[in-house]
Amino acid sequence: MVANSDTITATTDKIVNKSAPLKPASSLPIVNIDDPQYPRYQDDVKYPPIEEFEHVDRGHNADPKKAALLGAASEIIELTPHIGTEIHGIQLNKLTDQQKDELALLVAERGVVFFRDQDINIHEQIELGRYYGPLHIHPTSGQPKDIPEAHVVLLDGEKTKRQEYIVGRSNSDLWHTDVSYERQPPGLTTLKIDTLPPVGGDTLWASSYLAYEKLSPAIQQLLEGLEAVHSAKEQADASARFGGPVRREPVEHTHPIIRTHPVTKRKALYVNPVFTRRIVGLSHRESDTLLRLLYDHVAGGYDFTVRFKWQKNSVAVWDNRVTVHNAIFDYLTIGRRHGLRVTPQAEKPYLEKSE
Repeated sequence: MVANSDTITATTDKIVNKSAPLKPASSLPIVNIDDPQYPRYQDDVKYPPIEEFEHVDRGHNADPKKAALLGAASEIIELTPHIGTEIHGIQLNKLTDQQKDELALLVAERGVVFFRDQDINIHEQIELGRYYGPLHIHPTSGQPKDIPEAHVVLLDGEKTKRQEYIVGRSNSDLWHTDVSYERQPPGLTTLKIDTLPPVGGDTLWASSYLAYEKLSPAIQQLLEGLEAVHSAKEQADASARFGGPVRREPVEHTHPIIRTHPVTKRKALYVNPVFTRRIVGLSHRESDTLLRLLYDHVAGGYDFTVRFKWQKNSVAVWDNRVTVHNAIFDYLTIGRRHGLRVTPQAEKPYLEKSE
């Protein structure tokens, strides 16, 4: 949504009545756009190219048993066998450094970890993010005033060309890992959702470890010799076309299709239909055919997928290196969904060949 009007509709916690009929978003009450959580499109802000840096994963420092983190929890729920853990009784803004290291390891192992009823504010969320790496400033998303490191997640029922572009695509084509076009894409990432529709707005995560491991050995061997191009150009073009910003020149970078996680040493499939454009060294037809095979493999991977039902002030912490995710746009006629994401960058993707 391009937030350039004087008003926006109200947050869900002020309007939800579970016994009442669901209202279309256009009929919801009005609040002031000056609320600092909502996006500001600063078209005059330009950023230089992102410089390379040395990344050392905090998970290397963790106790393999994760006793400090898990011992402080009141409840630990494994949501599926392969991906997704929900932890209760811990506030993310109160973590010690040891617990932060163990969280990095847990997220690397489980892909995504969820926390409910979190007090953490955006400034604390940014401080937590910086512990894990330099923070990515998104080139096209909305930004809260004076907080460029916060990526605004916001969609509702308002009809804008930008929004129609996003939701006019099949959800099966929206699986992605965030800004994979960067030379050093994100690792551990946090998203806090503070505003929800009366129903809907779930998010899916899929394990890229299992996506790789469930391919046949012959396909695994083929993919381990290939690289793919990831591009920011289409995202930048769409933003400019619909009146949004382009704060940094769009980039393309080439990454291995199979990458190794630096801590777990497990291999993961690293392509996605939103940002991956082509496989290096293959013909157009070969590249498209192989990529479609991989995308369909992930979209049909019900045995390595977790679906999370958000509540107000839930936080997801996931590893963008070893998961893909997919927000479900099933709520746009009845309400809005809003949150803030903080996105530390990690190492340049690499494949550690098996001996």
